[in-house]
Amino acid sequence: MGLHDFAAGETGRGPSIPSDLSNNPRAGQWSSRRMSHGMIADYKRLLMTDGEGIRCSLYVSGCPFHCKDCYNASIWDFQAGRPYDERLESQIMEDMSLDYVQGITFLGGEPLLNTGVLLPLARRIRERFGHSKDIWCWTGYTWEELMRPGETDDKRKLLDLIDILVDGRYIATLHDSLLQFRGSSNQRIIDVPRSLRAGSVVVWPKLHDQKRFIPEIYGKDRSAGEGAAS
Repeated sequence: MGLHDFAAGETGRGPSIPSDLSNNPRAGQWSSRRMSHGMIADYKRLLMTDGEGIRCSLYVSGCPFHCKDCYNASIWDFQAGRPYDERLESQIMEDMSLDYVQGITFLGGEPLLNTGVLLPLARRIRERFGHSKDIWCWTGYTWEELMRPGETDDKRKLLDLIDILVDGRYIATLHDSLLQFRGSSNQRIIDVPRSLRAGSVVVWPKLHDQKRFIPEIYGKDRSAGEGAAS
């Protein structure tokens, strides 16, 4: 499969973009209206891996970025999975009402190319819970790409409802297992409301990447303890 830079020559598209390990779109080239089939790959309840706190995670189907070594390549197909329906939405709203659930995370696939599903859901969450629950979202787009003139307005409408955006393609050569909530070092955890007010990227203030692999730390501590005991 050949990968393409559809905006060749364009600059200022964000960290490590364009990448020769993914497709790189022009502004407005891809849209939910043309590509999404309203399909859901998975819904997971009460996780602690897809953002801060205990969360619900909704995985939408379809992604044209086609990042090399993508963890979720099985759901690049926009017709994979099952249709989003009222029954699933009712389950999501019921789960979100639990006191210990901090919020919901949109993943995929590409959430910003499934706004037909996610915009109404995000609006319903805001109407019912206000900002007592937060909304995280992963996207292959960079912040700079989303701010380009000519990008479809539904993306910005969803962005206006999101608290935290993890942006950028997964770039296999920049993989780092010590990063918090992301796979490669070009990706950022962005505070969306602050960034929109500032007109530039503001990184999530709670960012805390590991310095060493946790099992390595535990192993060293265990060895030290055994040495002291002897």
